[in-house]
Amino acid sequence: MIFKNDSLDPAAVFACAVSLRDAGDQSAKLEKLNLSEAFNGIDQFYREAMHIAALFEEWACEHVVFDEMCDVWPYLLEDKFGAACLQRMSLEDLSGFDADDCPDVAMKLLLPLHYQDAPRLPLDVMAINPVPSSTFTHWRIQTIRCLTGDDSFETMIYGDDPLDPEYEPSIIALYGVNAEGLVEHIKDFERYADAVAFAGKLAPGVDFPEKPVVHARGDSTHPWKKWKKCQSLCTHRKT
Repeated sequence: MIFKNDSLDPAAVFACAVSLRDAGDQSAKLEKLNLSEAFNGIDQFYREAMHIAALFEEWACEHVVFDEMCDVWPYLLEDKFGAACLQRMSLEDLSGFDADDCPDVAMKLLLPLHYQDAPRLPLDVMAINPVPSSTFTHWRIQTIRCLTGDDSFETMIYGDDPLDPEYEPSIIALYGVNAEGLVEHIKDFERYADAVAFAGKLAPGVDFPEKPVVHARGDSTHPWKKWKKCQSLCTHRKT
């Protein structure tokens, strides 16, 4: 197979395809599904697996923070990529796999990711407040969203689907954090860079990362998962 993008690692693409092929075979046996009939021929299933593999590797080259990984990239993909894809969608729906599915699959693989605003990833970064006279010791920027029809926000954590149809589009929120760990909502933004710029006006010299990294930090039991579960100076609702 000839790749249009020369930066793709053929070993990684092959590992993805093999992993998806094996996971597909196993899933088909469990579901008593005929892959040849489902994909109009077994060769078409293999072509779909190669297409998805190349698509994910191309996305990963831009979004995965490889310097923070300990695993050997092709080995990790061969071990886990296929199962992660089939957690994202059913075997029969694989032909619809596209770039929008990559962030969710990447988080199922527990990969460190460069933050992006679209589709917005679950961000959680803190910075020391350089203003000694302030009531806040730290500033915190997080991705938040609310269920459709609800007005109470909750934080997105690593592993939450950025394009979950049950939620309204996410936003970026800036919070002040005092010495006791109590948080106070300051302002919402559409872009991370705008939140950083605003924090810089409130606290000149505050040092948020220019290019933050999104890491796996736990599951729904994380104490910051829902604002109503944490000690807060305010209830963050739509205005």
